[in-house]
Amino acid sequence: MDIRAILMGLVFAVMWASAFTSTRMIVTEAPPLIALSLRFAMSGTIGVLIALAMGQTWRNLTRAQWRAVVVLGLCQNALYLGMNWVAMQWIEAGLASIIAATMPLMVAFLGWSLMGERLRPLGVAGLALGLIGVALIMGARLQGGSDLAGIVLCFLAALALAIATLTVRGASSGGNVMMIVGLQMLVGAVTLGVVAPFFETWDVTLNTRLVVAFIYTVVVPGLAATWIWFLLVARIGAVRAATFHFLTPFFGVATGALLLGEQLGAGDVIGVGIIMAGILAVQLSKTPAQTVKRPPAA
Repeated sequence: MDIRAILMGLVFAVMWASAFTSTRMIVTEAPPLIALSLRFAMSGTIGVLIALAMGQTWRNLTRAQWRAVVVLGLCQNALYLGMNWVAMQWIEAGLASIIAATMPLMVAFLGWSLMGERLRPLGVAGLALGLIGVALIMGARLQGGSDLAGIVLCFLAALALAIATLTVRGASSGGNVMMIVGLQMLVGAVTLGVVAPFFETWDVTLNTRLVVAFIYTVVVPGLAATWIWFLLVARIGAVRAATFHFLTPFFGVATGALLLGEQLGAGDVIGVGIIMAGILAVQLSKTPAQTVKRPPAA
């Protein structure tokens, strides 16, 4: 993995993790599914317009890309983010980001069982370390009486994102990345727009924090992070890119503590350290073994 890919992964992790805090600000003031549908409608429209300005078009998308766009719109946007936004009415932003960090383990398992991908023993150990670190952090949070329904929703959301992650490779291989980003958001907007009225009513407490959080969520996690994620997966592959999600507990918990006053204890710090070790192990396991060239026999 080159330095550019590492920087892309770190930037993505910061943007993605910060979305948990901004989402928490939104769902305490507005119905989550309706608000998320509006976010996708705005992000998707902006994304498509940017793509058109870049000379991209949906007419050049392959059948595999269209299929991937639909799966991404349903799994990543409607299911993953939809369930997370609903869950964060009841659980802290930091806890939601911790649960999201279990997604790479799901990606590795699905990649091995369904797509024939292989991981070296060091990679398996790294994923296990990451899971242990997540468990340590979440264990401390569960002792505080976190809502079980919210936790279950977040785990189901992580599974949906794992499926979407494995699908991204088909969407990004043929170019038109920004167009794909915009279209899959519009799929999410339409899906949630149809579902939301059956579960929610428009009851909003309009204030400055809500407006700022909503605009930030549209632009940064919505457009910028998704675009970087597509480029990262195309550059290093889904399983390797997914390991950067292990950073979401650190940035998610830190952002929640800084902006929302959520508690950050010693268990959080220890857990994050273990997660970082897990990431290093996974990345080292993906490094090709060097071969020593011997001189020809005399």
